[in-house]
Amino acid sequence: MKIAVTYDNGNVFQHFGKTENFKVFEVEDNKVVSSEIIGSNGSGHGALAGLLADKSIDVLICGGIGGGAQQALANAGIELCAGASGDVDAAVEAYLAGELVNSGVNCDHHHGEGHDCGHHEEGGCGGHEGCGGCGSHTVPGIEGPNVGKKVRVHYKGTLNDGTQFDSSYDRGEPLEFVCGAGMMIRGFDVAVADMKVGEIKDAHMEPKDAYGETDPNAIMTVEIDQVPGAENLEMGQRVYLTNPMGQPFPVTVTEKTETEITFDANHELAGKELNFQIELVEIL
Repeated sequence: MKIAVTYDNGNVFQHFGKTENFKVFEVEDNKVVSSEIIGSNGSGHGALAGLLADKSIDVLICGGIGGGAQQALANAGIELCAGASGDVDAAVEAYLAGELVNSGVNCDHHHGEGHDCGHHEEGGCGGHEGCGGCGSHTVPGIEGPNVGKKVRVHYKGTLNDGTQFDSSYDRGEPLEFVCGAGMMIRGFDVAVADMKVGEIKDAHMEPKDAYGETDPNAIMTVEIDQVPGAENLEMGQRVYLTNPMGQPFPVTVTEKTETEITFDANHELAGKELNFQIELVEIL
């Protein structure tokens, strides 16, 4: 079986018709045996369904998707799992466990140590905060010769104490994105905007230019018996809750008593200063 996920900087891209990349997983005996990232070749909406069909994709996992695209996927015989968010690998594991579309708690391993240095709420190494993937859109206030261009970079992300939280070098493939299009955290876009091919830059980012400050409103405490499966969760575990629209979103268990459990929906890097070593590999 092959599963394709709309891919943006390590996370599930939220606009199917505008996705520039898919991460394709080969699955055997309900386990991932290999994966690769493929481009969409500029296709959109219905054309993407044909692209996936040509790649023998059985299942598509994505964020938002329109009715026309859904029908095109159905016509191509591709199963759709929309409404996903967060880390791509985690979403696939949740799907294989039969938990991605369940209500209540959808337990899942978190692989955010991978590509998570700054994409939207769960972006990757710079993660997107806006439309991502739409090269014609640029975020105000970011200037430089590379803005609006598709670039490929290698990077390593560390905290101030030297702890590494992400590295494209470890994955063996550069990160590809449109500079200034909101696909990355702001500080990452700003750093790359004026770089030259072959240049290596060290960039320090305050929380406001990365994942933002910790939001106390994103921390919630509920009765354990109100959340199916909560009694089996452990401190520090990364799980999925579902919002009123039935869409899963990742949270971390931060406290647990006999009667109550506390979830934190803040990004794991919220409130932290980030440091990146960025190498501009190519301007496409």
